[in-house]
Amino acid sequence: MAGSEWPEDGELVVGKVDEIADFGVFVDLEGYEKRGLVHISEVASGWIKNVRDHVSVGRTVVAKVLDVDTSAQQVDLSLKDVNEHQRKETIQEWKNEQKAEKWMELSFGEDLSTEREDAIADALLVEYDSLYDAFEAAAISGTEAFEDCDLEEDDLLAIVQTARENVSVPYVNVTGYVDIRSPSPQGVDDVKAALRATAGEDSEEVPEEVKLEVSYVGAPEYRIQVQAPDYKAAEAELEDAAARAKAAIEELGGTAEYHRERHEDDE
Repeated sequence: MAGSEWPEDGELVVGKVDEIADFGVFVDLEGYEKRGLVHISEVASGWIKNVRDHVSVGRTVVAKVLDVDTSAQQVDLSLKDVNEHQRKETIQEWKNEQKAEKWMELSFGEDLSTEREDAIADALLVEYDSLYDAFEAAAISGTEAFEDCDLEEDDLLAIVQTARENVSVPYVNVTGYVDIRSPSPQGVDDVKAALRATAGEDSEEVPEEVKLEVSYVGAPEYRIQVQAPDYKAAEAELEDAAARAKAAIEELGGTAEYHRERHEDDE
């Protein structure tokens, strides 16, 4: 999704070395459709005998924007003002955005029009700093990651499906709810017993790599939160926890109803 806007002074940009001259290096800037110049004095610290000793044509570099002159159509850059940490971090962010653009194609098809792609991207960027962050959030939290996002449900579901098939995250969080009721005189104790079963406190059913928490929302509704290494494991454990709640309370004469969304109307 390359644009025609200009980078800002001080911004770190990614580009590919297009041409090397005795006085400096020309760089094609990724995402801007612009060409910048690194003067020989900004290529590296110290005296430079030959620019080609420091860069080569076709090399991907990270540069700092020193000055932008829109009237002259000129962007002045520096390579020497970028340290190794900044270089690695910027390159990683750039690679992540390339992945995210590919995921957009996977979500909506290669024939996705530029206008629609930009509209979807703009909607996601209202809530997230980058498209990659949006897809990562989708992999972790599903459509709940986009509660304030102005997109159609089908678009959100397409993003979530692509994210869960392609995004690698260190863990995922999923949430569900269970309504637990008991008509018994000792109903409070029965519900407590069911909640212990839900949390797996009376057994070794919850795997070590899974973190499960049960919290009170408002009678008879309780929230089940699961953290697991991947979405499939998290969903499975969430359903198992709800099943434990149902089995435990029904054995005591009560009922349990599992649902993924909170019953806001009950507030």
